[in-house]
Amino acid sequence: MATAASFASSTTRLAGAALNQTPLDWAGNRANILAAIAAAKEESAFLLCLPELCVTGYGCEDLFLSDWVAQRAWQELLQIRQHADTLVACVGLPLRMQGITYNGVAVLYQRKILGISLKQNLARDGVHYEPRWFTAWPPGRTVQWQAADEVVSVGDLVYEVEGVRFGFEICEDAWRPERPGHSLYARGVHLIVNPSASHFALQKSALREKLVTNSSRQFDCTYLYVNALGNEAGRMIYDGDVIVAQRGRLLASGARLQFGPMAITSTNVDVHNTVPADSVSGTTIPTNEEFAQAVALGLFDYLRKSRAKGFVLSLSGGADSACCAVLVSEMVRRASRYLGWKAFCEQLGIGHVQTQREAVQTLLTCAYQATVNSSATTLEAAQTLAQSMGAVFHYWRVADEVKGYQAKIEEALGRTLEWQQDDIALQNIQARARSPIIWMLANINKALLLTTSNRSEGDVGYATMDGDTSGSLAPIAGIDKPFIRQWLRWAERDLGYTGLSLVNNLEPTAELRPAERQQTDEADLMPYDVLVAIEKLAFVERLSPVQVYQKLRSEYDAESLKKYIKKFFVLWAANQWKRERLAPSFHLDSLNVDPRSWLRFPILSGGYESELREVEGLD
Repeated sequence: MATAASFASSTTRLAGAALNQTPLDWAGNRANILAAIAAAKEESAFLLCLPELCVTGYGCEDLFLSDWVAQRAWQELLQIRQHADTLVACVGLPLRMQGITYNGVAVLYQRKILGISLKQNLARDGVHYEPRWFTAWPPGRTVQWQAADEVVSVGDLVYEVEGVRFGFEICEDAWRPERPGHSLYARGVHLIVNPSASHFALQKSALREKLVTNSSRQFDCTYLYVNALGNEAGRMIYDGDVIVAQRGRLLASGARLQFGPMAITSTNVDVHNTVPADSVSGTTIPTNEEFAQAVALGLFDYLRKSRAKGFVLSLSGGADSACCAVLVSEMVRRASRYLGWKAFCEQLGIGHVQTQREAVQTLLTCAYQATVNSSATTLEAAQTLAQSMGAVFHYWRVADEVKGYQAKIEEALGRTLEWQQDDIALQNIQARARSPIIWMLANINKALLLTTSNRSEGDVGYATMDGDTSGSLAPIAGIDKPFIRQWLRWAERDLGYTGLSLVNNLEPTAELRPAERQQTDEADLMPYDVLVAIEKLAFVERLSPVQVYQKLRSEYDAESLKKYIKKFFVLWAANQWKRERLAPSFHLDSLNVDPRSWLRFPILSGGYESELREVEGLD
């Protein structure tokens, strides 16, 4: 057991600081940590918990296997400990011993390192690949580790400082049945501290509050949970949860999804009291508002950390591109309101602008790229929305480019291309002809090109590779089409985006076939509600095509359902290569189909052929 001087007091002020870190940004990360320590001292905190791996950033990935990263993290810790004099600071960092990397949290007090607790359970599902980089520490084991001239206790530790006994569960540790909390309870801790880097998903925060509250009851203790904040490394967004509970009652819950480098929450707790104070209310955010806040935060951090000068967007008049445009506008509104106008403009390098509308004009450039099959209706919808927000709006035609490509192929083939025979090729060339010119605009503007694919399209490959998938960031690729459509109606009504009225009255369509063919997305694919139902059963519940049919049989006509299931799984298997090439996307829901973060699938496979034949034979 690691110990320090003991003298009990009736109340203990606990603090948690959510930090917006960046992988390998040593100076920036250290500055945020020291700012949190200073703020906790101002609040007379006894103990401050910081997020998991906050010294390096959680998202260093394969660099965690490098000796030098852990060595640099240790040197950073030695600087940080000089500021941990009057309080206990819990600081996350990687620890590399004998060529093996562990995920640790160092306890600093009176400018000393009291010990380093190591993570015992590694996250290995969904977006997490921790076993690739870290090794789980065995429960109950403690060793002495020598770094230069210092010897430090590391492993499964209990600490006692000023009469308060505490130990750690690090993120995933708390979500496993065989969790460290059982051992800590047996060893009589008053406090369990949980530094985390737990990714954002819609309504996940309510699960965390329940976990923390139930854990405090189960282990008869005070429980302090602290999450990372913001878009740290590109794909994952962290909501900055800080939660304190005692013996089954929620005592404090910080505001979530805040802009800025650091957000601190603190509360007074009598850790020795067997009767906790009254509960406070949680801070659950309605789903549509949570989505808007999370993506706005994700876009803001991505923009400032990439040092790009803004966004470029091919605005089609449809729901997906409209959603991206509104989310950029919301980024401006929400970030400037939270940070203050001056700080917002300084962080994005737009000090010359004076209003939100001017900021949108500076940061968002849209273009409607018409083909011969584009309609006046979608042009009006796109232009109305862009102008209502203040975005720069361009209009041009790509018919000449399409004709040029088509003429060359017709000459090479010695025949005329016809819709009856060449439908997919004639659609795709229109989408691809748009890509070079919008990329050129993005390059000239030194801006990020947003791609507008949604998750439902990603499921079935309903997108043109190197066409509408072109871009450097896909902000809505992790969310399904029905959610986007209802969110836009909400944004028009509740956020005041009246410029969405035309978009919200349109039926989703790619507008790549001649008008007389009456192309719509759902006619090409299936009803979106069916697609989403199949997707969740297949990839969240991990059911086979037959099991999916059995689950949905009572809700849909049998023959139609068989057709939809066959189309879904055939298209899913055939289009993995497209998903491998999608632009980086945010994880926003309980699932996504990005193979680099959540769902891996072979590029070549049997395509569910035998499983789908079995579905055909079912009643």
